[in-house]
Amino acid sequence: MKFDRFALGPVRAAARSSRGVFEEEAERAIDALLAGPLPEAVGRSLVEHHVLERVAAGMLQAESRDGAAAGPAAEELVANVVQSAAFKRALRDVLSAPEIRTAMAGQATGFADELAAAVRSRMRSLDARLQSRGEPGYGGFATRGLGLVIDAALAELAFLVVGASVGLVLGLVGGLGSNWVDAALAGAGWFVAVGVYFVVFWSTTGQTPGMRIMRVRVLARSGAPPSVLRSLVRFVGLILAIIPLFVGFLPVLVDSRRRGLHDFLSGTVVLDARDPE
Repeated sequence: MKFDRFALGPVRAAARSSRGVFEEEAERAIDALLAGPLPEAVGRSLVEHHVLERVAAGMLQAESRDGAAAGPAAEELVANVVQSAAFKRALRDVLSAPEIRTAMAGQATGFADELAAAVRSRMRSLDARLQSRGEPGYGGFATRGLGLVIDAALAELAFLVVGASVGLVLGLVGGLGSNWVDAALAGAGWFVAVGVYFVVFWSTTGQTPGMRIMRVRVLARSGAPPSVLRSLVRFVGLILAIIPLFVGFLPVLVDSRRRGLHDFLSGTVVLDARDPE
């Protein structure tokens, strides 16, 4: 035994001394492999042979065969992936991408356009049933009525926002005094705010937002949007048509050009402004 130890001693010493050299050579070889095309080739091969899909399918099959045996492992793997910071960061980057926002906005706009087109079609069908005679190309009772409802809601919303702002400012100084003064000012403010809403839109583009949604337009005899004075007369006529339980709108059902009281007073007509098909 001593002879063997003595005879193999130099060999063992040489092996111990060359261990560091072998490790360095191995590290250099591994670095060379990783720096070359090997990683890309491995990744491409994994994708081409659907290795990840096959592994996932195998896990699901094992779970279906073994019941709860493989279930916790798969659930734990999915939970770890979903809760990882890298997954959350990637998900946030994807959802905040300009392409995603553009696509979502396009979907919302498309849905709104489809809904508005369906509502317009229903209202025009109702107009045709309510008034079978008359000149074509004029906005009907149902179409104009729904447009007025939309405009009334928007004008009321604008008044509430402005009124709330004014009320906050007046609250800092304790109000204006008696309640009837506040009520009178609120009523006058409402009349002015709603009047400005309709007059500005009528006199500039001939369409309020509600009329634009319903594809109708108000025009004067000249074929242009009514002037500010004519729009103001039309707004007063609109209030007069509403006060007696909307009786002022009944002439729309029998007039050949579908004019209401406010149209007669201001000399305007409401045309169907749908896009040509």
